[in-house]
Amino acid sequence: MAIARYTRRPVTPWGELEDFNDLMNRFFTRPNVDGRTLDWVPPVNVVEHADALELTAELPGMTAENVEIEYENDVLTIRGEKSEERTEGDDKRRFHVWERRSGSFQRSFTLPRAIDPAGITASFDGGVLTIRMPKAPEAQGRRIEIGPALES
Repeated sequence: MAIARYTRRPVTPWGELEDFNDLMNRFFTRPNVDGRTLDWVPPVNVVEHADALELTAELPGMTAENVEIEYENDVLTIRGEKSEERTEGDDKRRFHVWERRSGSFQRSFTLPRAIDPAGITASFDGGVLTIRMPKAPEAQGRRIEIGPALES
């Protein structure tokens, strides 16, 4: 029995943009000989706090040993490889749907010079990589008190 993926959603401008984005992603990925893609791009969020930038990346099925982080010339680079074992020809199982991505990835982000590279830390928990990049002291805002009028 073949399993068909059900993808019906209401027609909206946002849905049309998502469809276009999916089409472009499929167009620019390089297929492998067995139909899987060689590269995938993990989704990330970058949030600015008062004292730091924080990047989170979804890396399901990976461990910290599979990921490498590098900071050089104001560019933060995350790279890694996720492997999936899939063997065809096994009489005991047949693959009907195979959407999980595997392969190598690399993402690079140009950061503002206001980052203190010595204070960058990273943690990995539950398939989510979190990189905290503290702002340099001179880049953090400060409150300026208004003093008495200056005499001329």
